Amino acid sequence: MTDKERFVPDEGLTPASTAIPAAGELEEFTRPPRSQWLNVWDQFKHHKGAMAGGILFLVIVLTVFVGPWLWPLDATTIDIRARNQGPSLAHPFGTDQLGRDTFARMMAGGRTSVSVGIAAMLLALGLGSLIGVLAGFFRRLDGPLMRLTDLFLALPLLPLLLVMMLLFREPLNAAFGPEQGIFILIVTAIGVTSWMPTARIVRGDVLALKEREFVLAARSIGTTNTKLIARHILPNVLSPIMVSATLGIATAIITESALSFLGLGFPPDYPTWGRLLFDATDYLQQYPERVFWPGMAISLTVLSVNYLGDGLRDALDPRIRGR
Repeated sequence: MTDKERFVPDEGLTPASTAIPAAGELEEFTRPPRSQWLNVWDQFKHHKGAMAGGILFLVIVLTVFVGPWLWPLDATTIDIRARNQGPSLAHPFGTDQLGRDTFARMMAGGRTSVSVGIAAMLLALGLGSLIGVLAGFFRRLDGPLMRLTDLFLALPLLPLLLVMMLLFREPLNAAFGPEQGIFILIVTAIGVTSWMPTARIVRGDVLALKEREFVLAARSIGTTNTKLIARHILPNVLSPIMVSATLGIATAIITESALSFLGLGFPPDYPTWGRLLFDATDYLQQYPERVFWPGMAISLTVLSVNYLGDGLRDALDPRIRGR
């Protein structure tokens, strides 16, 4: 067989590597890769409960933060002649025993409750993520930090919160004022006692991630532990952190409402949803709608946040994305 016969291909067979791609295939090859966040959004918007929860939570947040600027009545204005009125055009939710507009007080109370929920969630999220990353990445710290987490999980939550409120209320009130001091105390108490689930979830993900190939490759080229955590570990544990954030808001709002309902929260003239619920119990038989409004606000907020977290969990988990 000559060299010419050896290298001339058969005319009836065309190698796949020499085939010219069609115009559509060429466009597909040159198209930039699709963003991961677009895939997350596509999965999230198909979750009807999460979309409804997100829209409802957005409406509640806009109402409690923007509504007081648009509503003509103030939450602290007293009008004795208009006390104990039912729902009307002037007062959609009625008035209380001092003639204060219940709708204005609901918006003011919602602003406080949602602010406490978001601030306490951020504190708990920061503590939980820090402890979870340190425990999962550094083997020497794993045992002590996890035993500390187990210790906090074993503590009874409500009695511990009550003790913290009784011990630190007066010093913080003297240092920051009655309203700011109670806000700092409630946020700190809720955040310090609710970081444990986030820490355990983040630790489990870090233990799995630090043995992955891309982490070992980064370590082999001399990447420091700080850069390794910041650039490779934390971006890959954002999904459980975001889900814990949404659920943490709901837990913080319920805890603050429980403390205010027990009379250990904000001062009586500073409305929150829990405080409005506590004040309405004395008039439960005469005016039962006063209990209904703050209770419904708490329930809708917590329900919307839970559905939002459920949708984020499904959208951010690549194992179940697209089902």
